[in-house]
Amino acid sequence: MPNDRPGPVPDDAFTLYDLRVETVAGPQPMVCNHPVGSWFELSGENLSFPPGQTFPLYPLAAILPLLPAKQRPTDPNDWMTTDAEIACPDPHCGGRFRITRTGMTTFRHGEVTRVPLPGGTSRP
Repeated sequence: MPNDRPGPVPDDAFTLYDLRVETVAGPQPMVCNHPVGSWFELSGENLSFPPGQTFPLYPLAAILPLLPAKQRPTDPNDWMTTDAEIACPDPHCGGRFRITRTGMTTFRHGEVTRVPLPGGTSRP
């Protein structure tokens, strides 16, 4: 579970960006089932979708490998910092997916794995 409580940061804490992935129009008409404005959010390892909204499998599969990298702090010159739009994997579809960093959540190592940190600083 994420730790968003104020106070001292435990020595096994780390932060990840929360992300929002939104469908935006691209240069060609869209042919896939992802209307402009549809979205989902990612916090830690959890995807959240608005009630009743679906998201197509193939674009989701193309986006998923990039999300863990977008969650982590990156150098300002890294393309992962500056490039925010991903193309739909269907070459005939003009859809794009904009990945936006919306905030940060703090986690503790001991809450997300049972593998101890070197020196035993991870807490269960």
